[in-house]
Amino acid sequence: MKRPKLKKASKRMTCHKRYKIQKKVREHHRKLRKEAKKRGHKKPRKDPGVPNSAPFKEALLREAELRKQRLEELKQQQKLDRQKELEKKRKLETNPDIKPSNVEPMEKVIEASDVVLEVLDARDPLGCRCPQVEEAIVQSGQKKLVLILNKSDLVPKENLESWLNYLKKELPTVVFRASTKPKDKGKITKRVKAKKNAAPFRSEVCFGKEGLWKLLGGFQETCSKAIRVGVIGFPNVGKSSIINSLKQEQMCNVGVSMGLTRSMQVVPLDKQITIIDSPSFIVSPLNSSSALALRSPASIEVVKPMEAASAILSQADARQVVLKYTVPGYRNSLEFFTVLAQRRGMHQKGGIPNVEGAAKLLWSEWTGASLAYYCHPPTSWTPPPYFNESIVVDMKSGFNLEELEKNNAQSIRAIKGPHLANSILFQSSGLTNGIIEEKDIHEELPKRKERKQEEREDDKDSDQETVDEEVDENSSGMFAAEETGEALSEETTAGEQSTRSFILDKIIEEDDAYDFSTDYV
Repeated sequence: MKRPKLKKASKRMTCHKRYKIQKKVREHHRKLRKEAKKRGHKKPRKDPGVPNSAPFKEALLREAELRKQRLEELKQQQKLDRQKELEKKRKLETNPDIKPSNVEPMEKVIEASDVVLEVLDARDPLGCRCPQVEEAIVQSGQKKLVLILNKSDLVPKENLESWLNYLKKELPTVVFRASTKPKDKGKITKRVKAKKNAAPFRSEVCFGKEGLWKLLGGFQETCSKAIRVGVIGFPNVGKSSIINSLKQEQMCNVGVSMGLTRSMQVVPLDKQITIIDSPSFIVSPLNSSSALALRSPASIEVVKPMEAASAILSQADARQVVLKYTVPGYRNSLEFFTVLAQRRGMHQKGGIPNVEGAAKLLWSEWTGASLAYYCHPPTSWTPPPYFNESIVVDMKSGFNLEELEKNNAQSIRAIKGPHLANSILFQSSGLTNGIIEEKDIHEELPKRKERKQEEREDDKDSDQETVDEEVDENSSGMFAAEETGEALSEETTAGEQSTRSFILDKIIEEDDAYDFSTDYV
């Protein structure tokens, strides 16, 4: 039996209801008209144009037409610029070997500056110096180069003093500790009024600002003209933070991520001194793996986490690393990351330790501004080949070095650095080579690929040897257990052996699938 179709609801209504709706609509329209009448409805005024009786009518019309054409040309130019930027982004997405260059803005900063401040991380001052850039500054002529030891609160005082004595033989050196959280003046005075005796936060305190101000001011008085000061350096050394500390305002973007500054930025400090912020140096791909891991302006996803973190770990003192991260002794980086992941509760599905997450954690701590580590300066001072005695004397002329030495001593006394036992000793890889000409990028990329290919083959061989050794140890242990009739000890249980072999296989698979053409940033 077929089911009867349901009829649609009728739209018919009683006359009383229909008239009531119409009345409500009329009242609503009447109300809207009344409100519009109160507001006053003004029609848009038409442009009357230039009256015929106005003098110079033709000239005015011609000028208006030219202005209109200029606006249209400007719009077209902006449209073309946007299209070019989109094309560059598409090329970067399709071809990751081509990277945006900071060479041109950095060269412009050096050309426009009278004094160049090279910012160094006090934890590894030698690794933050770029010989190519320093040589270009020396060859440019009448330009002064000053070294800034930033993040000086992250190294022991004894180490800071020894680095200052080493660097000041070559160039004027300023001990500095930038404020990472500059605030508005109104907020600062309000907080000080509310709590007069309260100590400021550690991130708000800045050391070395007065010494740098006096150094630049004295040089400006010697020159008897307005000067421009350029700030250069590798990524994440604190260039923008130094400018914000001198200005006491948030003038430049700062953050944890590396390479935030992408273009020149001019900041006037006063009527006579102007400071210029610049993008970071481009690191040459032929540097050591530890230098690339610490100085490349890339995210940890681009720089392979296991490679970068292992390179850093290989240069650090193993005993102090064990004490800092509260882990037992380790034989290799893989074992360290496995134990660190277990300590920090970093697990994947199935309870497997997240080795990559632990590597990312270590990389972010070493490239950030919180971990305390230090390097020893060289035992003997040898000037670079592009420096000689006359250049050293010329670089120091015009500065009041006696006053600078007093201000550095005051800053060192005021800074509360970590104890030597609480810091990690790091073996510096020396000066970090940079690229100052854009053509060098394309020349060095193939060399980098060849070098990475060789390292890849060496790593495969070492990993295979490690696996073979572990297999031999396990087999010898099994034969010994059969002969003596004793079981294996708890440290070499089957579960731990399977977990270790699984992690090794995973790392080898990732190395095989890794495309080394995307390693350089």
